[in-house]
Amino acid sequence: MTVTIKTPDEQDKMRIAGRLAADVLDMIGDYVKPGITTNEINDICHRYITEVQGATPAPLNYRGFPKSVCTSVNHVVCHGIPGDRKLKSGDAINIDVTVIKDGFHGDTSRMFFAGKPTIQAQRLAQVAYDGMWLGINELGPGTRLGDVGAAIQKHVEKNRCSVVREYCGHGIGRSFHEDPQVLHYGTRGTGLELKTGMALTVEPMVNAGKAAVRLLPDGWTVVTKDHSLSAQWEHTVLITDSGYEVLTLGAADRA
Repeated sequence: MTVTIKTPDEQDKMRIAGRLAADVLDMIGDYVKPGITTNEINDICHRYITEVQGATPAPLNYRGFPKSVCTSVNHVVCHGIPGDRKLKSGDAINIDVTVIKDGFHGDTSRMFFAGKPTIQAQRLAQVAYDGMWLGINELGPGTRLGDVGAAIQKHVEKNRCSVVREYCGHGIGRSFHEDPQVLHYGTRGTGLELKTGMALTVEPMVNAGKAAVRLLPDGWTVVTKDHSLSAQWEHTVLITDSGYEVLTLGAADRA
């Protein structure tokens, strides 16, 4: 395993890429309404990234992925391909954005609702959100990755939901996916010890039902096996001397 330590200059570039990715999610929220297609969401994000930000959408053509963002609706766990599906009132959708600016990646996702969400969808999104932050709050030099996964897993299972095992967070920087893998379950005191200058994503996928998932024939879209709802949030985080710095906070959460 080769985990890159970012130099101060590289950290600054990652801050810019992270902020741009967050800005895309800030922008797209107003468009998530019943009647819009996931492809329209993709196109709006694509134009904003390329024309307004002067950046590159990392997912486009990444290992053959055909679109610029991932749109995962209801029981879709991750990597949903934007298409002709129109959002209906009550739909929950995760929009996952990764931009490349000056050679560095910023990666983040959020849950949105078209119209009034169901109580279950709202609750599940909150469990996933809180789980992500409990994991992030474990980060810092000397932390082991098992501590992060254990904190998320404990919270999710306490709320009678399940953590997806097959997909995880990852290191990030010049490459979209770098070492280490960041599991969202685990045992305290195990795993890689984090060091200042590492950058990684924390992005738990949480199912209302069982953890089992399956991959659809398109080779990308992952769904819950029992058709239960799934929710996910994601931030890119830099390990600092004093703890961590979240690089993908939205404008409302920036100090």
